Amino acid sequence: MIVFTEIKDVREHLRAERLAAAKEGRELKVGFVPTMGYLHEGHASLLRSARMDNDLVVLSIFVNPIQFGPHEDFERYPRDSDKDMALAKREGVDIVFLPSVNEMYPQPTKTKVQVAELTDHLCGAARPGHFDGVTTVVSKLLNIVAPDRAYFGQKDAQQVAVVAQMVKDLNMDVEIVPCPIVREEDGLALSSRNVYLSPEERQSALVISRSLRQAEQVAREQEEATAEDIVAELVRTIESEPAAKIDYAEIRRFPSLESIPGSMRVKDVEGKLLIAAAVMIGTTRLIDNVILTTEGVK
Repeated sequence: MIVFTEIKDVREHLRAERLAAAKEGRELKVGFVPTMGYLHEGHASLLRSARMDNDLVVLSIFVNPIQFGPHEDFERYPRDSDKDMALAKREGVDIVFLPSVNEMYPQPTKTKVQVAELTDHLCGAARPGHFDGVTTVVSKLLNIVAPDRAYFGQKDAQQVAVVAQMVKDLNMDVEIVPCPIVREEDGLALSSRNVYLSPEERQSALVISRSLRQAEQVAREQEEATAEDIVAELVRTIESEPAAKIDYAEIRRFPSLESIPGSMRVKDVEGKLLIAAAVMIGTTRLIDNVILTTEGVK
């Protein structure tokens, strides 16, 4: 495993690897997993998928300041380089790109990549400017690594949709590969921010996945269930936990993120549906979701 901290070095190395493969008459497939570090089994699952699909696996670790709002947790976002390197080695990563903020943004950036409409809802509404920071840094990383495939966890389903739209609109030559949410045995979705939770708060946080399962059950089993019914079930369950404060609880089409009329029966919606929630547990904001297809709904 090789660790690079400078853009020019990782580019030169990847260029040399591709040239060497071409001289041997083969095409080198590169898989890329962009992260903000503090790696867990959710990230490991992305790396395993990349390892299975590609000849070379590149992992980036960069806590991106421009996707954090002025009162968010950039400074205290969890970091553990030793743990990250150990997990990367365990999963057979070939290259780790570990740039500094100054390396990625040597001067204040005057160019930002913005995806319209998809970023107006859910986390985009709750965190203004967040997705501009995400799409800007992801576009930079994709330009640096130039992978064949890039892997993103479905826990942030909106991010997956936004990045896929950016890649499509800008004709980027990369396949975006969404990967399933990885959960603890009790259902809690893995997140680097889970470390903020006290033991009591962690127990309270289980209401999020429980509420999504129950909302999904209503969607699948109740013939006349409407979008409004799904959201009502989601809200009712979350509000049953005193420590939980809802940021949003919604059902939308996926991946367009278009709204669904409240009176519309779920079974009448074509394609995929996203049931998503963002919930404050104490001072920690957690997101989770389920995606279902109407084919599986009565």
